[in-house]
Amino acid sequence: MKRPEKEAVVAQLTDKFREADAIYLTEYRGLTVPQISELREKLGRDTSYTVAKNTLVRIAAKEAGIEGLDEILAGPTAVTFVKGDFIEAAKTLRDFAKTNKALIIKGGFADGTVYDAEGAKKLADLKSRPQLLAEFAGDIKATMSKAAYLFNALPTKAVRTIDALREKQEKAA
Repeated sequence: MKRPEKEAVVAQLTDKFREADAIYLTEYRGLTVPQISELREKLGRDTSYTVAKNTLVRIAAKEAGIEGLDEILAGPTAVTFVKGDFIEAAKTLRDFAKTNKALIIKGGFADGTVYDAEGAKKLADLKSRPQLLAEFAGDIKATMSKAAYLFNALPTKAVRTIDALREKQEKAA
């Protein structure tokens, strides 16, 4: 590859690094073209799966202000640039790696932190944003139901107590 072509690739990769919410690095050796196409399809539109030379990826990452990927960038590496929910992308990569042993998750970068292979796999175990929001809404609803029950229980209990006293006085009279 000639120098101007390399500079164009680095500029393109730098833009992708800057725009991405998270980055996952995988080893793709042994995957066929149809398998890579299937992975790209499963990752969705907001995620791109790019194969590039490690030196160009290293330069682009540094230009984008991302440090610490040098140790992970060894051997054939593909970069997954994720926009949006990076937990869902991690789950997709993990699930694909389970069925296709040739895909190896090497690490990643999200929220200003570089993750090794174990850290990137642990991201896949986290609950996604929609799941967390649904749980939060359920917790709020449950808390509000408990509060409504308590607010309703006090007057009801008072009315029952007054009614019991009235009946007791009627029986005594």
